[in-house]
Amino acid sequence: MNRRDSLIGAGAALFAAAQTSALAQEMVHDHSHMHGTPFQGLLDATSDCVVKAQSCLAHCLVLLADGDKVMAECAKTVNQTIAMCSALQALAAQQSKLVPAMAKLTLEACQICEKECRKHEKHAECKACADSCADCAKECKAIKA
Repeated sequence: MNRRDSLIGAGAALFAAAQTSALAQEMVHDHSHMHGTPFQGLLDATSDCVVKAQSCLAHCLVLLADGDKVMAECAKTVNQTIAMCSALQALAAQQSKLVPAMAKLTLEACQICEKECRKHEKHAECKACADSCADCAKECKAIKA
């Protein structure tokens, strides 16, 4: 198996994971005790950001496999954003006292990712990722440290 096949396989796996995540979100059972959580906006924004970023990363990997080295930095920043938003999402769901500190770091990751993805807005996945990063950054700013 060569590098190109590996990257294409990884891209396909990430795309499948993004689709599974999106489907899981649609199937989430609505628990009334979750309404009114102080972090609901943050939970929604981080969830959307992770889904859009996974699709963007999968797209970047396919392009990288085709030799488009321009997408390397986009893939790196998107990957960081997935990690940061996932961690913040978990902390927000637990209403952790660490949310403000993590929100500050995630804000920075989302701003970096948005800036990089805006360079590639001709790709629908990059535009969607940039837009979701902007929304997530707004929610992160709203959290008081």
